[in-house]
Amino acid sequence: MSDDTPLRKRLADPSRPVFLLGDVPPGEGTPPGKCQEIADKFLQRSRPLATDGFIVYDIQDEPGRTDMDRPFPYRRVMDSSAHAALLARSSGRECLVYKCVADANFDTWLQTAKSTHGHSAINLVGRASSEGVYVGPTISVAMQKVASEKGVDFGCVCIAERHTLESAKARGKVYPNEHINMIRKQKEGASWFISQAVYDAEPTIRLLKDYAAMCKQAGVIPRKVVLTFTPVSRPKTMNFIKWLGVRVPSEAEERILTAQRPVEESILYQCELLRRILAETSGAGVPLGISCESVSIFKAEIDGVHELFRQLQCILLDSAGSPWKVSWIEVMPRASTETEKEKNDKQLALVQVGLMGIAIGSLSVTVGVILGGIRRR
Repeated sequence: MSDDTPLRKRLADPSRPVFLLGDVPPGEGTPPGKCQEIADKFLQRSRPLATDGFIVYDIQDEPGRTDMDRPFPYRRVMDSSAHAALLARSSGRECLVYKCVADANFDTWLQTAKSTHGHSAINLVGRASSEGVYVGPTISVAMQKVASEKGVDFGCVCIAERHTLESAKARGKVYPNEHINMIRKQKEGASWFISQAVYDAEPTIRLLKDYAAMCKQAGVIPRKVVLTFTPVSRPKTMNFIKWLGVRVPSEAEERILTAQRPVEESILYQCELLRRILAETSGAGVPLGISCESVSIFKAEIDGVHELFRQLQCILLDSAGSPWKVSWIEVMPRASTETEKEKNDKQLALVQVGLMGIAIGSLSVTVGVILGGIRRR
């Protein structure tokens, strides 16, 4: 695919991996100038990374998710679509916009995201829990609404933690059924899936294998699954990703938090996870991508995201078994320092020079004809 291929096409293309970097919008009510400053800082830091685009998350309170206390206080953030539009304008790269369907104004949001902000790749997130009272459409209805929009594609989340035997038992099931959910969403139009942060390889391996087998049985091509990774370096962040529902083996938690350099150990551990996932799902036929994000504002963890991205990208590309390279291209035209008047003056000067050349040429021909006539006499 060419470098100007839309992000939604890259996400849906099973023949190539995709690499994304996640960002969280600024707090609600942040002044426009400050929003631009925050966006510029994020883009400045991420510029050296060979990304296909950015993910912008839709942050919700999610009180029904768990009985655990939230490690970080919830703060409202600006609309994901608006922040994604700012990033896209400033970088020349498209964004994959997350949207939780629990929104009474979902229809208005969708039209604004498409028509006003120009987004064509949306990732739908269901309600935090089946319990409680929620406004807005169900995930199925939301998928139907987005699928009916021309020029817009959507994906959904897949949660490997729901694909464990323990989770199945808690739900009264004999076997996990997250792969069945993926097939259902795929049939309703989902063009890709994005996982939660991966800290345990087992559920992800089982999910990818079961999803591949069911796709084969149903006679459909597996959609791309983008695996998400995030560095952790301190207990508070570790507690937060567990609050988000990420499964972290006790030995992994101890290994990272007791290391002399926790961020580096976290990166090393997640690289090992990806290698194992690739080795054990090789031949399954599920195309993969990589997404990296920071779930905190802790500088060491933010810096760790970029190193983690680079290493995971190399691992996934190397797994294809063929040579690869990163090509640097100009994603936006260079800003011109000329004013409109200066441009017009320059064009006028070129026209004048051209006309003068024509006049001189004509004069030369005329003189030549006259002189030639004199000589003949």
